[in-house]
Amino acid sequence: MTTYLRYLLILLCFPLSSLIDQSAAQAEQKSAARPNILFLFSDDQRADALGAYQNPNIQTPNLDQLAQAGFSFRNAYCMGSIHGAVCQPSRAMLNSGRSLYHVPMDLKGVTTMPQQLKQSGYTTFGTGKWHNHRDSFQKSFTSGTAAFMGGMSNHLKVPVVDLKHGKFENQRMGEKFSSELFVDAAVNFLKTQPADKPFYAYVAFTAPHDPRMPPASAMKVYEKNQPPLPKNFMPQHPFNNGWMTGRDEALAGWPRQPEVVREQLAEYYAMITHMDSQIGRILSTLKSRGLDKNTIVIFSSDHGLAIGSHGLLGKQNLYEHSMKSPLIFKGPGIPQNESSNALVYLYDIFPTVCDLTHTSVPAGVEGVDLAPIWRGKQDRVRDTLFTTYEDLMRAVRDDRWKLIRYPQINKTQLFDLKNDPAELKDLSKHPDQQARIQNMLATLKQWQQKTDDKQPLTSEHPKSEKIDLTGRKRKPDKHQPDWIVKKYFDSE
Repeated sequence: MTTYLRYLLILLCFPLSSLIDQSAAQAEQKSAARPNILFLFSDDQRADALGAYQNPNIQTPNLDQLAQAGFSFRNAYCMGSIHGAVCQPSRAMLNSGRSLYHVPMDLKGVTTMPQQLKQSGYTTFGTGKWHNHRDSFQKSFTSGTAAFMGGMSNHLKVPVVDLKHGKFENQRMGEKFSSELFVDAAVNFLKTQPADKPFYAYVAFTAPHDPRMPPASAMKVYEKNQPPLPKNFMPQHPFNNGWMTGRDEALAGWPRQPEVVREQLAEYYAMITHMDSQIGRILSTLKSRGLDKNTIVIFSSDHGLAIGSHGLLGKQNLYEHSMKSPLIFKGPGIPQNESSNALVYLYDIFPTVCDLTHTSVPAGVEGVDLAPIWRGKQDRVRDTLFTTYEDLMRAVRDDRWKLIRYPQINKTQLFDLKNDPAELKDLSKHPDQQARIQNMLATLKQWQQKTDDKQPLTSEHPKSEKIDLTGRKRKPDKHQPDWIVKKYFDSE
């Protein structure tokens, strides 16, 4: 080969090798730019059941640290439910990015958040509570360990199953407390992940959902320092909202006794404190493996809980304590120790995760990307927010005012959330507020039209507001351990 030909060959090969190197570098840069997602999701945790959300009576050091290192949304809501349980529709909305009346509870025919990430190259892993049918879990996750397909269980006897190579196997009964069981699975997953492939890990706790049976070590934290009663504690709700005797409401007798509510609140807080300690294990594993620098951690809950507020115990109502959840994002590119009062839905998380992972948003997603808020590009994603429960209640709120409508009894409540965040002073009868009520009812109807909610706001044959719960018998469900039955049921 002549010197000229050698020179020509070098010139021809150099651009090709340069392009190959450049392509490889771009691929590596793209992979590094796609962060891991660790999504921690609790069950029935009201927004103020967190130290970082101005609650000095609960111990949540790991979640408090997460909030300090990240960005918090202080007005994050579950839209509500079309049937008794709120957990299932909340999770369906979360994982579909769709509003309540536009998503099937089994997620059939819907592209889920983890499914979208899996299709875009992520390894997806799930553990804990799913509650939206086995088939949707199967299509969503690359693998899963200790997955719970039900809605609730005794925390020491959770029926779980694993997902491997697209098939379910090893169905069994959990042999330790639920939060520990799920965190063990998450930690083992994190320890085996290659650093060069992005992952999405979904850790869905069953705590602090009842039965409220915290480990003794966590309960000791509150034995001598029981939490005070909520500011809006009442012995009984002032009128029949249509769900006064549902399952969740029967976990304590009527009228509510202050000492019983404080005891149950202590057990509730202890469940959260124990869960927080387990979350600390996950975060420590992230850091020890060097994954924390490229992992976005999200923490939230499916909805809140009354647990004594307004004389209620459950989440089947539209007060703030039951519809709001904590919501925290922490990771690269996210401001530290900042928060927003923007009105957001849990189903906004889906498009936000798509933004953070450079993943396309599938058709049908109704949620709004929240990242522009912490990037300083906007301060809100909607002006008003709508919540609903069965055919019993509808609500709408803006930055300050909140209206709740009870169609079955033709009743309206109006609250000034700026001056009355505990929703104790109903202003619906005030003459100066009648124009506001009409405007908010009009906004409520607009939301109904937008979401395909067909419920009339007025009944031609309204039911009575009055209800007498004196001497009403209660029956524990099969999930309650013996000591809870003896403590809260047999004593009556």
